Amino acid sequence: MEVTRTNFKDSLSTVYSAIEEADFLAIDGEFSGISDGPNVSALTNGLDTPEERYMKLKKHSMDFLLFQFGLCTFTYDQAESKYVIKTFNFYIFPKPFNRTSPDTKFICQSSSIDFLASQGFDFNKVFRHGIPYLNQEEEVQLREQYEERRSQSNGSGNPSYISPNSNKGPGSIPEEHREYIGRVVEKVESLFTTSEKTVDLEPCTGEKCTGVLCDDIMGFQKERYIQISKVDDEERKRRERQKQEREQEELNDAVGFSRVIHAISKSGKLVVGHNMLLDVMHTIHQFYCVLPEYLLYCFLRLLDTKLMATTQPFKELINITSLAELQKQLKESPFKSPKVVTAEGFPSYDTAQEQLHEAGYDAFITGLCFISMANYLGTFLTPPRAHIPSQSKLIQPFVNKDHVLYVTFPKEWKTSDLYQLFSAFGNIQVSWIDDTSAFVSLSQTDQVQIAMNTSRYAESYRIQTYAEYVQGRQQVRESQGHSTQSWDEDGWVKPHYTSPSTVGAGPTGYSYGHNRYTPFTL
Repeated sequence: MEVTRTNFKDSLSTVYSAIEEADFLAIDGEFSGISDGPNVSALTNGLDTPEERYMKLKKHSMDFLLFQFGLCTFTYDQAESKYVIKTFNFYIFPKPFNRTSPDTKFICQSSSIDFLASQGFDFNKVFRHGIPYLNQEEEVQLREQYEERRSQSNGSGNPSYISPNSNKGPGSIPEEHREYIGRVVEKVESLFTTSEKTVDLEPCTGEKCTGVLCDDIMGFQKERYIQISKVDDEERKRRERQKQEREQEELNDAVGFSRVIHAISKSGKLVVGHNMLLDVMHTIHQFYCVLPEYLLYCFLRLLDTKLMATTQPFKELINITSLAELQKQLKESPFKSPKVVTAEGFPSYDTAQEQLHEAGYDAFITGLCFISMANYLGTFLTPPRAHIPSQSKLIQPFVNKDHVLYVTFPKEWKTSDLYQLFSAFGNIQVSWIDDTSAFVSLSQTDQVQIAMNTSRYAESYRIQTYAEYVQGRQQVRESQGHSTQSWDEDGWVKPHYTSPSTVGAGPTGYSYGHNRYTPFTL
């Protein structure tokens, strides 16, 4: 389903219900560019620490725009042993809501635009009909503006809120406007002495009464007709309620696509992506907040199919992990293509007719890849199971990075010393952090506890699990005064600070994007 500004409000309830009923969600994004400096291969390094990868992408990629967001929801039909899918393509553009709205600036990369154009991407749907959005801070500011304006109308607001440099005393009327103002005063006074309930004032233009009666005249020589009504308390309250309802609707329109991200966050559903670090970073950057030095949790559970495909038991069976090639390989033995049907009212995709680089299609293919790999894990059970749900414990090893260890040691140590230390545990991969610490990835998760036990009485080095490392970093941050944040219940779920490693490049050296179920809250 294509969703633009013209049908967004009508489609929102459909989106909400699809998210609510889904077993898991798959996402993908299309961007106006990737890197404003180094090319992608130079921008990312297989041995980057999570912090290094995060900071590189934060520096060189966040000035681009995520302008198409693909969401595919997967709901398992137990009776029919099939998944029912609903796919959405959201076209997104930060159109200013009003004169005080943020006027977003972004950059484009010619190669990215040229490539999307060659794939038939419709840029008019972005720039003319894209759905607006506000991040959390902008939403709060807009709410405060509405509240202050409401307080002013009730006589309790700060008179300098809108015009901080305005004169607080009575204004003087220029001689050339006094006759016009006098006629207005007479009409208003007559309203209180007659049975009439309304009075229409003469049309006024910017020339006649600039800054005197209406400071919101729209354009030179455009007439505004002012009607003054005489109402009782009940009618005044009714009109005030109507005004507040209009303001709330305007606020919802301004928040726009961010409401979809709120819904994904609050659902707590597994969110699956392919090579998804940029997708996650842009999503947080545009629809939540400017990326901080240390990333906030925003989604409860994440899984990256590219990283999943490069770990056991898949890495011996899968040679190429690009999305298109991965999908082809997962159609062949020993894997099986899942049975999926498209929900009524949604357009269906034919995988034989590739529509790669349409965000909704890519999200759909990503979900298929996850199902195929998850179901393959069921063949190891006794008896084998054909369907493995997204909540299964079999998925956990691809989520929690349990095979990664954090090691501290003397600065004299070299890589060879680490290989010697872990020689009993088979193949390992070392990713240096600094002169005295590194990540060591074991090939088998069942070796982790044994490795931990060997270091229990060691004096020259220390080994921690990856989870302990992340927890320690969080405690350090909190001890330095970086507390959690909160906001109203219409917006974001309360986040907790964590190291960027939770969604950054895995210390395993694989392509960027952890396949951690990061306790997200987006």
